Amino acid sequence: MDLSALKNAFMYPFSNGLLEGHVNRLKMIKRMMYGRAKLDLLEIRVLYHL
Repeated sequence: MDLSALKNAFMYPFSNGLLEGHVNRLKMIKRMMYGRAKLDLLEIRVLYHL
């Protein structure tokens, strides 16, 4: 366990939760379309959700 990371999590008000949510959403979209769509359709779908 990283004690310094745990201390920093409580000391600072910053969070990367929003970024993690976007990464998770992009991975989900990629998994849904894997093998069924080309890159242009994936790009449209990603931009539509922003």
